[in-house]
Amino acid sequence: MDVEKTIIPEEKNTALLDELFDVGAHIGYSRSRRHPSMKSFIFGKKNKIDIIDLEKTSAQLVDALDFIKALRAQGKNILFVGTKPEARESIKREAMRVGMPYVTERWIGGLLTNFPQIRKRLDRLAELTTLVKDDAFLVYTKKEQGVLKKELEDLVRKFGGFREITRIPDALFVIDPKHEYISVLEAKQAKIPVVAVLNSDCNVANISYSIVANDSASTTIGYFVSKIAKALEL
Repeated sequence: MDVEKTIIPEEKNTALLDELFDVGAHIGYSRSRRHPSMKSFIFGKKNKIDIIDLEKTSAQLVDALDFIKALRAQGKNILFVGTKPEARESIKREAMRVGMPYVTERWIGGLLTNFPQIRKRLDRLAELTTLVKDDAFLVYTKKEQGVLKKELEDLVRKFGGFREITRIPDALFVIDPKHEYISVLEAKQAKIPVVAVLNSDCNVANISYSIVANDSASTTIGYFVSKIAKALEL
């Protein structure tokens, strides 16, 4: 299915810029923390803090949303990744709302590069989930039940956000690729495109669709996560 590229009229672009400013998307880090690849995305500085060029951010956001919409039209899955405390709530809420897998706890190594091994853990999660709901669970002693429940809780914590996936995702949506560097590295190795919200301390290399913006404030993160989720709505 072809998806037309979004063209934003001037008045709508102004509204988008206002939205980005209102949620604090323009706030970068100090110049001393700036990654060299970010130079062209900095509008200026205030009180030694880099101010991000929201004109460029708005254009990047539109491109990213077009890409996400195209994937959705093809029935593809996008894995939401955000393990920073400021990102966890919105990542989990919005991913669940649109039926997408997510990671809000520690990234599980091999999720993209060794999926057959991950699949075994997901199968065990499914097995234990069914077991504890079945009468057969009662044949175990109290101690055995406790051990099995503890194992289940651990698997849910680690794998619960993507327990339904049967293959590796078609793309990643990442909050702060510097913080989530392992997931980005695995995506590169697996040739999976990455859409990322990244601040001035990040390297734009290896990111297929960069959205340069504040990636450390929960309000700003929530704004971008909701935008991506809305693009995935059927």
